[in-house]
Amino acid sequence: MASPTDPGALPAWRDELDAIVGARAHGQFEEIVPRLQRLDARYPNTAEISYQLAWTQDTLGRAAEAVPLYEKAIALGLPPNELSGALLGLGSTLRALGRLEQSAATLRSGQAQFPENREFAVFLALTLHAQGDHAAALRLVLETLCDTTDDPGLTAYQRALRHEAGKLEPTLPAPSPRPRGPIP
Repeated sequence: MASPTDPGALPAWRDELDAIVGARAHGQFEEIVPRLQRLDARYPNTAEISYQLAWTQDTLGRAAEAVPLYEKAIALGLPPNELSGALLGLGSTLRALGRLEQSAATLRSGQAQFPENREFAVFLALTLHAQGDHAAALRLVLETLCDTTDDPGLTAYQRALRHEAGKLEPTLPAPSPRPRGPIP
């Protein structure tokens, strides 16, 4: 067993966090929030704990509580796999809260940091759609589909799909309704 001074030793909180995450994997979401909060209180500057608490709050539909926890975890520094998940979770949660510009910026940051993680494009498409940029959203989804599918029916038409995606016009805002009543 590694000693606390051993650089290869696991942090003191790791076993407890792993046990809590294991309970969550068995569907015990509500039950683990207090456990995660207590662990977070004991180790308040631990990115991985903040991330797991954010993820759990988010899963329970508590988006407003999840956002600052995601932001804290990202700011403290996460390993790459968890950072990717935190950026995706934060971007998606910001969209759900209607904070669309922040959502798009977060998801684009995730795309830049993790270009191989295609899920960022799909979640960004959801945000672009919510912003009213339907053409950009559809284009992104079509490009991602073409890049990732092995479906023979779709791969046969990949060139045509890419061509059509490139022709999509930017979505224009709807014209403002004209005031009703007599024209002066």
